[in-house]
Parts: sequence; C-alpha cells; structure tokens
Amino acid sequence: MRRSPRPLLAIALALPLLAGCGLKPLYAGGASSPVAATLAQVEVAPIEGKAGWLVANALRDRLGKPQGAGARYRLEIKLDDQITGLAIRRDDSVARERRTLRARYQLVEVGQAGVVLDATAGSDAGIDVVGSEYATIAAENTALERLSETIADQILTRVALYVGRAPAAQ
Repeated sequence: MRRSPRPLLAIALALPLLAGCGLKPLYAGGASSPVAATLAQVEVAPIEGKAGWLVANALRDRLGKPQGAGARYRLEIKLDDQITGLAIRRDDSVARERRTLRARYQLVEVGQAGVVLDATAGSDAGIDVVGSEYATIAAENTALERLSETIADQILTRVALYVGRAPAAQ
C-alpha cells in the first residue's frame, strides 16, 4: 500500500499556525524562569494547628527558600478542618467519615501592604471507621496529610498563575 502525501502536507502547513497560538509553558526556563524566581520570593506566614503546620511545610518545600534580603510576597492562610460522620450503623456508631480541609489564602505584596490575590482551595477524603480506634485515628491522620499536600498544590498552582500573568514576571 502506498500512502498519500496529503496528511503529511497538512501537518507541515499547520505547524507554523500552532507556533503563533500564544501559549507558553508557565515554567519555561526551569528554575531560572521568571515565575520560578518570583515564587522563590514568597514566604509562608505561620498557620495555626497541625493542618496548618502540614500545609505550610508542603508549601515551603514547593516554593524553595526565599532568595535575597527579604521576601517580595507573603502568603497568609486560614484553614478550616472538619470531620463529619456520614454512615450510621444499627448500633448508632459511625461507619464512615468525611474529612474536609478548606483554605482561604491571600497573597500580600510585602512592600505595598496590599492583597494581590485572594482565593480559596479545598479538598476532602473519605475515611472508613473500623473497630480499632488506633486504625481510625491513623486513617484520619493519613487523610489530613494527603489533604494538606493537595491544598498546597492548589495554592501553588493559583499563585504561579498569578505570578505568570503579573507584569513583573514577563
């Protein structure tokens, strides 16, 4: 069988059109990109509670250490961590729980004392309540750790998008 050159010709003609679409990778340039350099200038304010400690550490791991004399931005976060019983057994004990972690965060430009980004992030996880109290507590803690990582990823993504669109990062 012989192939027709038309599909290859169509692809060759479409390539220049795709290059002019205006899309560019957020982290183009890797660690030396303007977005990555600006994210390294974000400090995370202390957050209350165990969930706060987990979220703050996850964010610090992803942001890197602030460079230079001081941070350009400060990330202020308030968390709401709740566990709700969902399924009830015949003996009125809870069979399933839902752990919900919500965050309201603000990105503050340090020198300007102004909020440049105000948003929320959230996630939830289901937990089976078993006969062992230790196993249930371990499952609740594991769920909190996973939710903290998810919240940190959501916050970092939104902050990176803001920084990528800001005029200073261009």
